[in-house]
Amino acid sequence: MKAHEEFIVSNPNVMMGKPVIAGTRITVELILEKLAAGEKIEQITEAHPRLTPESIQAALSFAAEALKADVVYPIATETAA
Repeated sequence: MKAHEEFIVSNPNVMMGKPVIAGTRITVELILEKLAAGEKIEQITEAHPRLTPESIQAALSFAAEALKADVVYPIATETAA
């Protein structure tokens, strides 16, 4: 069992099937957005008391695992005019 498997679930009837923290409607996506915006784990758990530092770590682990898939992610680059 991977570290994130006990924390992350996906159900088509909850948040349109997006991965969420088990027992909540808090998506992995939301957690990643908050971390990317510079929020600290303590700020996130304070704003969302049902989250724990372990569940936030599980969201990161899940995202890292998802990005290991054999998929090309095009990144737009600006070209000089």
